[in-house]
Amino acid sequence: MTGPSRRSAHARIKSSASGFDEGTGSLCYSVSIRQGKRKKLESIGAFKTNLNMLVGLIILGIIVLYFVINRIVINGLFDESQKPRVITPFPAPKLMNLSMFQGEHKESLYWGTYRPHVYFGVRARTPLSLVAGLMWLGVKDEMYVMRHFCENADDLSSFGWREHNGRDFGRQELVENDMILETSFVKSKEDSLGYGGDWAVRIDVKGLNDDAKRSAHLFFYLADEGGNVLNLGQDTLGFQGTSLLVSGSREDVGDWQIHLKSQNQLETHYSGFKTPHLYNLSDLVQQNLALQARKFGRLQLSDTSEDSSNIYVFQISGRLPFTIDIPFVSGISGESSNVEKRLTSLTGLPLSDLLDKKHREFDAKFKECFNLSEKHDSETLGVGKTAIANMLGGIGYFFGQSKIYAPKSTQSESPDNFLLYWPAELYTAVPSRPFFPRGFLWDEGFHQLLIWRWDFRITLDIVGHWLDLLNIDGWIPREQILGAEALSKVPEEFVVQYPSNGNPPTLFLVIRDLIDGIRMEKFTESERDEILSFLERASARLDAWFQWFNTSQTGKEVGSYFWHGRDNSTTRELNPKTLSSGLDDYPRASHPSDDERHVDLRCWMYLAADCMHSITELLGKEDKLLKENYNSTAKLLSNFDLLNQMHYDKDHGAYFDFGNHTEKVKLIWKEVISENGHPSRQLVRKTFGKPKLTLVPQVGYVSFFPFMSRIIPPESPILEKQLDLISNRSILWSDYGLVSLAKTSSMYMKRNTEHDAPYWRGPIWMNMNYMILSSLHHYSIVDGPYSEKARAIYKELRSNLIRNVVRNYYKTGYIWEQYDQDTGTGKGTRLFTGWSALTLLIMSEEYPIF
Repeated sequence: MTGPSRRSAHARIKSSASGFDEGTGSLCYSVSIRQGKRKKLESIGAFKTNLNMLVGLIILGIIVLYFVINRIVINGLFDESQKPRVITPFPAPKLMNLSMFQGEHKESLYWGTYRPHVYFGVRARTPLSLVAGLMWLGVKDEMYVMRHFCENADDLSSFGWREHNGRDFGRQELVENDMILETSFVKSKEDSLGYGGDWAVRIDVKGLNDDAKRSAHLFFYLADEGGNVLNLGQDTLGFQGTSLLVSGSREDVGDWQIHLKSQNQLETHYSGFKTPHLYNLSDLVQQNLALQARKFGRLQLSDTSEDSSNIYVFQISGRLPFTIDIPFVSGISGESSNVEKRLTSLTGLPLSDLLDKKHREFDAKFKECFNLSEKHDSETLGVGKTAIANMLGGIGYFFGQSKIYAPKSTQSESPDNFLLYWPAELYTAVPSRPFFPRGFLWDEGFHQLLIWRWDFRITLDIVGHWLDLLNIDGWIPREQILGAEALSKVPEEFVVQYPSNGNPPTLFLVIRDLIDGIRMEKFTESERDEILSFLERASARLDAWFQWFNTSQTGKEVGSYFWHGRDNSTTRELNPKTLSSGLDDYPRASHPSDDERHVDLRCWMYLAADCMHSITELLGKEDKLLKENYNSTAKLLSNFDLLNQMHYDKDHGAYFDFGNHTEKVKLIWKEVISENGHPSRQLVRKTFGKPKLTLVPQVGYVSFFPFMSRIIPPESPILEKQLDLISNRSILWSDYGLVSLAKTSSMYMKRNTEHDAPYWRGPIWMNMNYMILSSLHHYSIVDGPYSEKARAIYKELRSNLIRNVVRNYYKTGYIWEQYDQDTGTGKGTRLFTGWSALTLLIMSEEYPIF
């Protein structure tokens, strides 16, 4: 038994013992002690003694049985149908229960813009929250379209946070054809009585040009995910400058109200819904509008509500330009609540002053954290601010259960091929609001390299949430799709997570960076103590995570590793993908097998072992065996000679994977009979040569992991060959950054299937460029015969990367997922302010020690 079952068993044992004690007391008082019946009393006493002993033995047996069952469960010997290991939480205290994450810290982060998948949304960090959001009617192809969820296909000229501090302030711009919406969010604890404080939203709507005088239709909504009934305000219709929109009551914040205030002439309408889901809310609103348009020829909500509505949508319409303030106050209880005073402070001129103050604070902190003012022009600084603002503004809160693959044969009573992970919450940054608005494990380490320099406590909170997702085997699902809204954005075939597959353990990157920050005295004494307290609690989970990799992903040779999850039976892929590596279609051995050795995973494991050794030293751990285990693993994986024996190719001067491989593989068109019996043409894989065990001759990002890991000695001639490969225009170099795969590669810019365009086979990616740039910087400042060469390459590559990202931003309005290998044009997903935001660290020359 685990979790609640274990606690209830403990409660039953305690209750049984207590009841017996009370019973014996009653028995003692009910017996009359009389002379002449001593033998009878002695007999009763003996009976009591025996009974006491018997019950005591029973209780002892129950306790022993409890611990035996508990140990059996932990060791995985218990009936798997009761609690399979894969969905059993790691048996250690949760990081989020640390005192540093309680009290003021927890309350200060309670409310936020934690809905990155919508254009604007507010929620609390609690599973069943009060939720606010914004929709508006846009125009596309001369037709109205509802804007709500961030969509890559939407033709907004630009959108994203211009300023955000991750805690209590953000300002966003959304450019829709000839209209600009500016949404501002701010929190206030002053005079507030509700948990998490009060907050306000300001929405400025104006025309892009002075002659744009058209009307705009906004739809602001409040929803209670817990199903609590909301109360509609009495003056919602006939808006006269101020109005109570809706009110309610919740256990977390008490009685609350949300108001609307504006000095502009506006028309308001509403509609109330009762539904447990939010992901289809825009559909409900559009249906309501369409019905009204058909009946009355008016584009307005119906001014009706369903019984016990838990969602209210308010339509706010007006001629451009106009401004609305929407304050939220909670903890309302009688006259002492100062409601009017609090509302006044969060509307009109006081709100303008508060937003201006937050704007100045953001600018000051940006200068303090990144020290860029004298290094770059105003355009470059603007992109830097956009990078950190969107990284922080893209932080979300999610709650739900992951779906974990389990063969149907292990679930005799279930038709599904998955099990549900335990219900879990996740506070995390996201790679891209329009396309990847959820948590990705290997992305998160890169995100936190930037975030900790702004607010290390937010980083610890996020890393703690991720590590609390660890199961008893030490595995973390690599993609977190939690809750109905998140599920609605992901194709079904990508939802289920596979417990045999890992993901690069990039959280060690940021942990290592924090440790280096402590050593370099970048933190105050109290901040240092917080980080050490976190690492003390996290060490057991980090060890389990490390051990999972070090046992489940090892290869046949000592010191070798390979990513699991490649399809060795596919006939449709030119080169079977390695999704678990994070590099998806980067070419590996043509025929997947257990003989593979992946050089990138080997280097990730070196980072993990070295980081764990640093943690044990920093914390003064007395377990010498554990410390030596980490140290010996790190020494093994950084052994330059062994690395070269396993992965180095002298002819290419490059490091390669090893596996069962042939270069003679192509995709060819073939006539096939489909399932419905009709002939069709498909691209299928054909092998023209017999594969053999060999190094895989594909120069690209993977080839430079030993360079990124700084395993190569600065005096080694191999380092010079690495520098030559990096700077060779015929191989990896471009004027916009390093391409992901050599231009000379047999797989360069080749499709992997009929429908899969090249992804990591040419385009320029910022995370890998950042890591290579980091090592170029390292080799440029250490003594060695190639330091000058490294410095020259470093300066030019850094300049190219910054210039290209800035150019694209001002041309397109976005920071992109990747950049074209030939033109440098942004491509893939736009508003990709996950690891592409590392551009800011390139500007400030802040690099981790891999």
